[in-house]
Parts: sequence; structure tokens; C-alpha cells
Amino acid sequence: MTEFLQLPEIATAPPATEVELLNRARMLAGMPLGWLADKAGWQTPDNLQRAKGWTGQLIELYLGAQSGSRPEQDFPQLGIELKTIPVTPEGKPLETTFVCVAPLTGLNGVQWAESNVRNKLQSVLWIPVDGRRQIKPAQRCLGMPVLWQPDADEDALLKADWEEITEAIILGQVNQITARHGQALQLRPKAANNKALTAGIGPDGESIQTLPRGYYLKTQFTGQILARLLQQQYQDPS
Repeated sequence: MTEFLQLPEIATAPPATEVELLNRARMLAGMPLGWLADKAGWQTPDNLQRAKGWTGQLIELYLGAQSGSRPEQDFPQLGIELKTIPVTPEGKPLETTFVCVAPLTGLNGVQWAESNVRNKLQSVLWIPVDGRRQIKPAQRCLGMPVLWQPDADEDALLKADWEEITEAIILGQVNQITARHGQALQLRPKAANNKALTAGIGPDGESIQTLPRGYYLKTQFTGQILARLLQQQYQDPS
């Protein structure tokens, strides 16, 4: 087993400051998932495609996230959301990033600033993970974390996508929305199977049963975020 000069510990309390959170996250950089899992007494799955969320839950354990499945940030006391993202060796995202479950009713009058999408994305701690499928999950290492707050252009792009999608949902067009809609944000079905239905709005304003939906960030958008932040970090490593 590789010897590390400084080993991360499982968090016993949430971080009190942004600096403390970043320090904890930086200690995880370069660590294999298998080593972190063994230290936590967890079993590493053989296939992460069949264990969605496992990597994020493991990292939450070390960082002290406590929000669970509640509709708030992973670190509500800091207003920061945690997102792990599988990447290539060049740092390019390999899949879209889940943001939150999309409400399909009760959206009249809801504004972007009040939305859970905006709440989740106002400040995000990104932790890249080696996403190469030829590498066993236990041997995949974590990358250097980066903290992101949307700039004015990014916020405007997300807002425009959210408003377009929300308007379509209100107008009863949820079943016509595809993953191609939106430049940064997309709406996709999110359900274990096609029997897990939820209430929605039909084309004539009637109540219908449809698949639950989730908001996701597109890979082109997250790729641009990571490239910009990592370049800034390289230029100013402090």
C-alpha cells in the first residue's frame, strides 16, 4: 500500500468554515477510493455504474456533509453543495451531473432565485474522480477539488434554461421535453423503472401520471467550468 504523508480522517463534525472544508477536500486529492472505503469499513463495489451515489456518499463521510436527502446544500451552514464528477485523464467530464429532482406541479409564480436548482448551484465544491472504466473502482483516485460560484454569464445561462424548462412544464409539455433542450441545464427522467410515476400537468391542464424528472448539468458546461477553475488554480495555487 502506498504511504501518504498526510492521511485524511473521517469527519466527526461538519466543517465550520469554507477554509476547513477545502482543507479536508484537498487531503483527499490523490487518494484511491478503495483505501478510503477500507478505512471507513465500507466495501468497494466492482462496478460504479451499478452503485450510483456511492462515491459521493463516501466523500461526504470524510468531509462531514450532513444534509442527506433534504432539499438543501450538502453543507447548508456554508451554503456549499458537493459534486463528484468522473473525468478523463485530461480532466474532461464523462457524464452529466445530477443537480436535484424537478418539481412537476406547483410551479406557477416560482422565480429562478427561489428555485432549488439555483439554491443547489449557488456554490459548488467539485471533486473530480478518475472515471476510466478500465480502472477498477478501488484503484480510481480523487483529483484536486475546486470551488465554483457561477459568474454572471453562467448564472444567466442557467436561468434561461430553467425558465424555458419550467414554462414547458407549466404548459403541460413535460413529456415533450428532451435532453437536447437547454444549453447548460437539461431535464431527464429519473426513476428506478417505468412504474415509479409521479403527478404532473397534462396539455389541457389536467393532472397526469408521468416519470419523475431530474435536472442535470450538461458535460460541455461542466467541462468549461473545470477547465477555467483548474487553470486559475494553476496560476494561483494559494
